[in-house]
Amino acid sequence: MPHSQFSIPMTDSQLWQPKLWQPQQLLADGRYFITGVLGGGGLGSTYKAIEKKTGKTVAIKTPNLLQQAHKTVAQFKSLQVKFVNEALRLARCNHPHIVPVCEVVESQGLAGIVMEYIEGKNLEQIVEDSGPMSFARAFPIVEQIGSALTLVHENELLHRHIKPQNIMLRLSDGDRDGKAVLIDFGKERSFLPGVADSMTNAKTLFYAPIEEHNAQGIFGSYTDVYGLAATMYYLRTGKHPIPANFRQEFDMPLPEPRECNSQVPDWENEAILQGLQLEPVNRPQTVAAWLKLFANPLPSFEFTVVTLNDRGQQIDRQRRSARFFTEDLGNGVILEMVSIPGGSFLMGSPDGERGRRDREGPQHWVTVPGFFMGKYPVTQAQWQAVMGNNPSYFKGENLPVENISWYEAKQFCQKLAHNTGTHYRLPSEAEWEYAGRAGTTTPFHFGETISTELANYCGTDWDVWGTIYKGSYGKGPKGKFLEKTTPVGSFKVANAFGLYDMHGNVWEWCQDIWHDNYKGAPTDGAAWIASNKENVLMRGGAWNYQAKGCRGAYRGRTGPGDRRSNSGFRLALSSRQTF
Repeated sequence: MPHSQFSIPMTDSQLWQPKLWQPQQLLADGRYFITGVLGGGGLGSTYKAIEKKTGKTVAIKTPNLLQQAHKTVAQFKSLQVKFVNEALRLARCNHPHIVPVCEVVESQGLAGIVMEYIEGKNLEQIVEDSGPMSFARAFPIVEQIGSALTLVHENELLHRHIKPQNIMLRLSDGDRDGKAVLIDFGKERSFLPGVADSMTNAKTLFYAPIEEHNAQGIFGSYTDVYGLAATMYYLRTGKHPIPANFRQEFDMPLPEPRECNSQVPDWENEAILQGLQLEPVNRPQTVAAWLKLFANPLPSFEFTVVTLNDRGQQIDRQRRSARFFTEDLGNGVILEMVSIPGGSFLMGSPDGERGRRDREGPQHWVTVPGFFMGKYPVTQAQWQAVMGNNPSYFKGENLPVENISWYEAKQFCQKLAHNTGTHYRLPSEAEWEYAGRAGTTTPFHFGETISTELANYCGTDWDVWGTIYKGSYGKGPKGKFLEKTTPVGSFKVANAFGLYDMHGNVWEWCQDIWHDNYKGAPTDGAAWIASNKENVLMRGGAWNYQAKGCRGAYRGRTGPGDRRSNSGFRLALSSRQTF
């Protein structure tokens, strides 16, 4: 990482004259200019600046006025050497959830660490605006920051400044969740496990463990565990925990998270409190060990999975289970979200698959992070609970909502997210196919064919101006044509992930904008947004479609404003946690 040499035109014994950079001040031979102040903490001040060549906004951190004051030039030189050296060490911690360090610059003898400017809100702002988070929203954030801290600790650094204000959520990319980014490494320092060290006076009162309040302490990864656990406490309760020194000196009990938020279950309550133990020896010794306390917190449900042979006869029937959580939408209306484990799959259809179109290729490997998906398509009762109306053509509380546009489905997601504090959204096309296949590679998750005994589609031949659209698929049987939607889950069978109605009933909107094929498609499970097309994606087929249009790889398209009696959707929710 390039950095400038410092030249301070003063003798070492003279007092250092504190510097405060001003708006429009040029740095690094005019490559950057200051536009304002972003904030400050116990050790640093952070400026907002522009890189002149690119117009890119950056953040630049310097020692603050308190750190500069009452020091000789020699003392301040020593402070800056440590400041720069630890910035260089931090730059080696290349991680998607750590703010990237670009370089070190200098002006008037004052060093500045140039970092990426993160566009978004910090966690304190988000909780102040929306209230305590649900576990489904809070834990993936904490898990992301935990993975970043693990890398920091592997480099024998401590962050020592974990708090909600120092964790930003990037602005969302399309409809995907904003990712958490750990910022403000002004207090990071090296440590040797098991070796006593002194501590500076700068600390974050509510989030600092007891060892930071002592003049001498033995510091380790467990020091940052406390700050991360305190952050989880705040996200789930909306309250700062009682400072560790108050708890020790005045014997003040820490209110348990479940006392502040009745939605916190016992297992989560105990995991948070374990990370907030006063004595370091009583805490999990690493971030990874603490995160494991949250493992498998969700209840499970059982369901039936059926496999058909190529003639549509059942050859296997199994009972399986999956984990899920529920969201109370009010008035007794419940939303069920199923945990979908992450994995890789071959997206699209092979050349020889019956009914295949070029739009379903080329086949390509996609790796999908774990996420949650609706157990069923959104029902009319759920739509009514959130939106206050029912636009559906076929009426019934447990029927899937339909006759809604892509825009309206996204509005539902946004309103539900606002009501619950959880970032519900439409699935990406890759997520939909991955979840729909549930580990299978056949045209349907049932196998090589499908039956109207297991799904709602047009199982009879359909004559359109002399063209016969077959009601069967391959050697499979013809069947019924109900000419309407059916209640969600009414066929009593699911795929191996525990999702119902993935073939037929209603088309399901995805986030993606239409592309004619998969050339250049993302391989990380993200929605493919950039396109010069006007249409959007639909998946799964519908009650009035033939079997071949209900295949797992079949891609439907239509205008985002179109409303049809066969178009609905199901919800998705990002999560890096899998169960």
